[in-house]
Amino acid sequence: MTIRIAMWSGPRNISTAMMRSFGARADCTVSDEPFYGAYLKQSGEPQPMADTIIADMDCDWHSVTRALNGPPPEPASIWYQKHMPHHMIGPVDISAFYGHRHAFLIREPELVIASYAKKRVTVTFDDLRYDRQLEYVRAVADISGSPPPVIDSGLFLHDPEGHLRALCAVLCLQWDPAMLRWKAGLHANDGIWASHWYDRVAQSTHFAPAAETRPALSGSARALAERCRPFYQEMKHYALEPSEYG
Repeated sequence: MTIRIAMWSGPRNISTAMMRSFGARADCTVSDEPFYGAYLKQSGEPQPMADTIIADMDCDWHSVTRALNGPPPEPASIWYQKHMPHHMIGPVDISAFYGHRHAFLIREPELVIASYAKKRVTVTFDDLRYDRQLEYVRAVADISGSPPPVIDSGLFLHDPEGHLRALCAVLCLQWDPAMLRWKAGLHANDGIWASHWYDRVAQSTHFAPAAETRPALSGSARALAERCRPFYQEMKHYALEPSEYG
């Protein structure tokens, strides 16, 4: 029976590197943002390559959901699904993934906004949706009776192996050291948008060290970070501590 991992991440996080990490396991297949097409089609967001992405993907919310709850795209013991909470604007939410083991990937708002701004002229609250990510954390906690695993990328990058070992323990997966390295370049399971968004991760073969300096935001960018911070802080309260898992 395939174990399904739903990783819910905000944009401009280490979400693609994390997908690379799981994809490096011989027993795992990965899916890259399967609701992206449906989100673009419903929202009309003028994002890079939007028309190409919509044409390339299944954009029916219910059809995508059925596929994610069905057999994996290729035989594998683990199916890692990379999801973005801000994509979930249709008739489907986290409750539809009844057979999944959920985890969450978070990052400080200032770092997200500074990174996102390098790719787009503006960034809005709806591009980030820290509030929906927190809503999903709470929903999983209510169903399971305990908080789901939360990975803070800033902490993670100071000890990738420790955090990955802890994450595998919480998700009841056997630790695999192959998760620490992957092949450079674009990968077969990358979304069609990889040529625009994945330039840095395509050059990588492992998790890079955390940045030592924090961006100085001003004006609307600073106000947006302050609006997002309370949601981030509540989720960070549940961040995994590798020391608790030996």
